[in-house]
Amino acid sequence: MKTGHQYKRGSALVAVFWIMSILSLAVFTAIQLLYYEVDLTTAKVQGNRARHLAEMGISIAANPAINRDDPLLRRGFKGGLEGFEAKIRSEGAKFNINMLLADRGDGAPPDKALLREMLGSWGMELEEAQEVVDALVDWVDGDDFEELNGAEAPYYEEFGMRNQPYNRPFFGLNEMRLVRGWDRVEALNPNWQNWFTVWSAGGLDINEAEPELIAMAAEITVIEATAIQDRVYGLDAIRDTEDDQPFSSSAEALDLLGLPDIQRAIVEPRLSVNDPTSRLESTGWSGDTRSRIILILRNRTGRPAILERREEFVP
Repeated sequence: MKTGHQYKRGSALVAVFWIMSILSLAVFTAIQLLYYEVDLTTAKVQGNRARHLAEMGISIAANPAINRDDPLLRRGFKGGLEGFEAKIRSEGAKFNINMLLADRGDGAPPDKALLREMLGSWGMELEEAQEVVDALVDWVDGDDFEELNGAEAPYYEEFGMRNQPYNRPFFGLNEMRLVRGWDRVEALNPNWQNWFTVWSAGGLDINEAEPELIAMAAEITVIEATAIQDRVYGLDAIRDTEDDQPFSSSAEALDLLGLPDIQRAIVEPRLSVNDPTSRLESTGWSGDTRSRIILILRNRTGRPAILERREEFVP
């Protein structure tokens, strides 16, 4: 038979076990919090370092003496655990959406045909494409007169969108998402931003653009457009090497294609060469953390002007 003293000893032992469990939980929690703080501090340090390295790459890329194939554009440190990679591209490799939508005042209306064809190639039905294109025109024109299938203030007010459309050119590509029907465009082509810019100085640069975009602008096949690119890249098929043969004018490229006069008159205003707007992208990394800086410059090799600068954290 157990005595009262034995019961007390048993209760004390149970209490000790409980206290040890609570203390163990407290120690475990403290250790986890310490690990979290260490990870957070490390992430901040690596983030700042990655941003610093991205800035280093942008500084090198912005130097007018640096060519696009310069090995200085990629540097690694600490056995590759840190470093940066910078790229110099032409913003003329994309369509300037504002220029496509502009009424140039010389009797040339907005290039609705090109935009409709583009949306159609992404899978949009003709009627829907007409509505989206007319809504784009209404967004940038300076009046309140609605295009045939367009959308002016009354449409947007129904959805609580005041003071829209802006009736001015797009200041950035994100504004295009506000236009009626653009959500449908984004669903069909999530990479639509690779096709447009607001910063280039003219038409699509035929020396810089991808064949798919050249084919769309010139109303030719992608195979024909690839032949244009092959001529620019030279025999080694590598851009920015000694055997490159860039076109001196868009007319020279159209001569090579041998387009009929009627087609040529339509597509030539869409094309250009030697666009002076550069797109500099620099990605810096430190450990698993990456940071990217994008800088749009006009006249990088002359008297440069910064048009846009933004930072992105890369997942």
